[in-house]
Amino acid sequence: MLSSSVKARLLGSGMMAALALVAYGAPVRAEPGPAPYLDPRLSVEARVDDLLDRMSLDDKLGQMTQPERRHITPEEITRYRVGSVLSSGGSAPSPNTAEKWADMYDGLQRAALAGRLRVPIMYGVDAVHGHNTVVGATVFPHNIGLGASRDPALVREIGAATAEEMAGTGVDWNFAPCLCVARDDRWGRTYESFGEVPELPAMMTTAVQGLQGDELGGPASVLATAKHFVGDGGTEGGDDRGDTRIPEEQLRAVHLPPFRAAVKRGVGSVMISYSSWNGLKMHQNRYLINDVLKRELGFTGFVVSDYNGIDEIDGASGFTRHEVTAAINAGIDMVMVPTEWRRFIEYLRDAVRDGDVPMSRIDDANRRILTKKVELGLFESPMADRSYLRTVGGAAHRGLARRAVAESQVLLKNDHDVLPLDDDDKVFVAGGSADDIGMQSGGWTITWQGAPGPITPGTTILDGIRKVADPSAKVDYSRDGNGVDGSYDAAIAVVGEKPYAEFLGDRTDDLGLDPEDLRTIDRLRAADVPVIVVLVSGRPMDVAARLPGWNALVAAWLPGTEGAGVADVLYGDAEPTGRLPVTWMRDGAQQPINGGDGKEPLFPFGYGLTYSG
Repeated sequence: MLSSSVKARLLGSGMMAALALVAYGAPVRAEPGPAPYLDPRLSVEARVDDLLDRMSLDDKLGQMTQPERRHITPEEITRYRVGSVLSSGGSAPSPNTAEKWADMYDGLQRAALAGRLRVPIMYGVDAVHGHNTVVGATVFPHNIGLGASRDPALVREIGAATAEEMAGTGVDWNFAPCLCVARDDRWGRTYESFGEVPELPAMMTTAVQGLQGDELGGPASVLATAKHFVGDGGTEGGDDRGDTRIPEEQLRAVHLPPFRAAVKRGVGSVMISYSSWNGLKMHQNRYLINDVLKRELGFTGFVVSDYNGIDEIDGASGFTRHEVTAAINAGIDMVMVPTEWRRFIEYLRDAVRDGDVPMSRIDDANRRILTKKVELGLFESPMADRSYLRTVGGAAHRGLARRAVAESQVLLKNDHDVLPLDDDDKVFVAGGSADDIGMQSGGWTITWQGAPGPITPGTTILDGIRKVADPSAKVDYSRDGNGVDGSYDAAIAVVGEKPYAEFLGDRTDDLGLDPEDLRTIDRLRAADVPVIVVLVSGRPMDVAARLPGWNALVAAWLPGTEGAGVADVLYGDAEPTGRLPVTWMRDGAQQPINGGDGKEPLFPFGYGLTYSG
């Protein structure tokens, strides 16, 4: 039966026939035509009220469950009323093409629509620098480079371009942007941060508007996620999933402001951090999730756990009924349970029936989730919008990415104005990152940790140099630097970190360059030509001891697929305008180092040279 609140709204809509059925006591499901929750003329609230009135407990538990695509079948989506499916890092259909992604998404969506109530799923991915799991998609610079650009409008454009490429594949939920404030460069997610001060990620919450559009449900609108709530960039020792041991005043001053900004911009979902705050796992922190995020900040979207995040509440592998209860009561609305999702449903059902989780909490979670589904327009347009397939890796998006790469370059040293190069200079290029899309794209590219090699189409930095230089100019390349001599006007060493992502990317060593990279640079120096080092890395590296022997140093960060943007700066087609989003250490022993902490850096936060003075 319709609730009194829905009846009142239907009166305002003029739907007298529906009310007549209610007046005569007819069951809701006997109404002619579509049910009210399927009527786009009604308000979002009225539609959600009506749908909730029709849902059983099992319907509601399904909506709170998010399995991984490899561990659920279409038939199970229908049977268990599953509300969302995700691709973890590297989880893709075969072959990994945009068209195959659209086919996969539509097949899973048809399974959801085959359910009794025809509630569509949302499909989530980590499109953290473009639709980066799809071969052929445009891969933009990682956040640390975008932080160096200081350009919120650019970040909004990138969000919109990413949303278009996602829309073509059907994927409607992005686990981005990451709004962490990285306070220790040893952390393996440093490159996912826009910078070390809260003002930088806060200003870059324009990504939310880029992804979602002016409002949810518009053309190429996908749900954005502010992550990871809260304090993940402040763990002791830069330990991923570690403990942020700071007073609440500091947590609020440093780590909370970007989330406040994202909520003001209408972000649709928030993901909880694996980390702890003063010993308490965030996945069970009722105060920060319920009281601070939902009540104080006024967040009206829904909260999602991280991948198997509830498993770590008690420190043991797997999850228990107690952990499920603790997470849901803490305010988590949807739970990523990639493999053991049936057991999660069983535990949560038992917790509700035993009174450990109140039904009001289940209804609140469902209201938040269903509201976003209605706002996204999924009930009206649930399938992939294949008109956007043409944008995947398209020229316009690659042009935008090239501009973003150029804006993110930070010129750190330029003795005797060795840069910019002249178009007709004879140049020798070397280094393991010079001709390698995988190296310059880093982690979260095609696979979770990323990988060296031609993993997706794009322009390497070497390709870019050859494009930007005069066609008659001689540009030679040797990965290890062999073959260089004194006849060259300059030598460019493109070196840095091998790809990595969270957890496996944590470094407790000195953050120095690989010995092979150092030997390559030494070969170039031995030729007695100006040596320009282009550093491809997700964080500052320990280079102070070697820097006096280099004529120029450019921090290129992780530029993605459009390496010509690096060349644009090397040749002066674009001015180097990037400024450091993090403090650059003098040596690894200084970590953690941040502006204002009294330590003397090699380069301070905000540093960056230009060609004009």
